[in-house]
Amino acid sequence: MPAGKNVLGTTLQVCSVSPMTGFFRNGCCETGASDLGLHTVCTQVTDEFLAFSQARGNDLSTPVEEFEFPGLVPGDRWCVCVARWKEALEAGVAPPVVLEATHMSTLEFVSLEELQEHAAPSDD
Repeated sequence: MPAGKNVLGTTLQVCSVSPMTGFFRNGCCETGASDLGLHTVCTQVTDEFLAFSQARGNDLSTPVEEFEFPGLVPGDRWCVCVARWKEALEAGVAPPVVLEATHMSTLEFVSLEELQEHAAPSDD
């Protein structure tokens, strides 16, 4: 199976394995027919984004043991739904994006320029 592409047109990189993220819990922001939320944006979550998401009914901070979800803290990388990232963008609380780990299908909903304006600092 060919590797997915990121928004830069290169091979999709791992977003996070600690905590393990991705709709398929493989560390990558890959998507497929069963991913109705389109968890394609690799973000580095912030306090503001976590509060924003919780206020909209998606608490990403509280651990959920039965799903082996540790709860996120600021600085964690996590694959978020493209619609939620766009909503956060419009509200002025969009978390930084890891472009190399953000799936190319994200570009169907937000522009590369918007993503680049919110690019996370490089690990280099």
